[in-house]
Amino acid sequence: MTQNENTQMTPVQKFRSVLENSVVQEQFRNALAENAPLFTTSLIDVVSNDKVLAECHPTDLIREALKAATLKLPINKALGFAWLVPFRDKGVPKPQFQIGYKGYIQLAQRTAQYRYINADMVFEGELKRSNKLTGEIDLSGEATSDRVIGYFAHIETVNGFRKTIYMNKTQVEAHAKRYSKSYSQNFSPWKSNFDEMALKTVTTALLKRYGILSVDMLGAFQGDSDERTAEAKADDEISAFANSSSIGFTTAEVVDEQTGEVRAENSVQHELEPDPGF
Repeated sequence: MTQNENTQMTPVQKFRSVLENSVVQEQFRNALAENAPLFTTSLIDVVSNDKVLAECHPTDLIREALKAATLKLPINKALGFAWLVPFRDKGVPKPQFQIGYKGYIQLAQRTAQYRYINADMVFEGELKRSNKLTGEIDLSGEATSDRVIGYFAHIETVNGFRKTIYMNKTQVEAHAKRYSKSYSQNFSPWKSNFDEMALKTVTTALLKRYGILSVDMLGAFQGDSDERTAEAKADDEISAFANSSSIGFTTAEVVDEQTGEVRAENSVQHELEPDPGF
């Protein structure tokens, strides 16, 4: 291809040209085997349908997409497992790989160490009472409106350990403003889908602090652009929310045999979702 032909190509055509390179294709095959063509087709659709993403440098897009491929997470926005988010760095468009709360749930499920895992919104009227001493929160009330007042995430492992954390909407907003690199961006998922990102916040906080982390999950936390911007202090703050706002109807302290950490057990909420696969 001549330099003149290259300059006449549209951004999407330039991206496809780089994506079709044999070296790039081999990287996706190494990550996804026979599912690589399906993933790259989906990647082209994602870039084609997002004007700002299409303006990003092709190698940047491929680098971020490979993070999703390595974790075997689909990047179709409608599915909510993972996506590429565009933002501008000094006016230059850059892509970010981000994982949704459903993606973290699927990674947790693959460990085969969880009996139940759930994250959901809490609507006005559902919160009946709370116990300041134990941290228990009763969510047995009937919703009186569609106004969301908070978010929770819950796990129970196969060995019986239970933990739930809760953050009200104000706490989530404060956390996002302080620690999310993408929060202030016009194309941020915080702008287009606040609830999904809030559920991700409580889910990742719960799994980081109390979950059984596989190699894939550790890689996910390291590769997730939005998660990488949060410092250790953020985990401490969310942990404080969790300790003061644990959801559940039976609570007991559990001492981790390896770390000596005291943890609070809480009730079961919901079974695992099936792995979407490819």
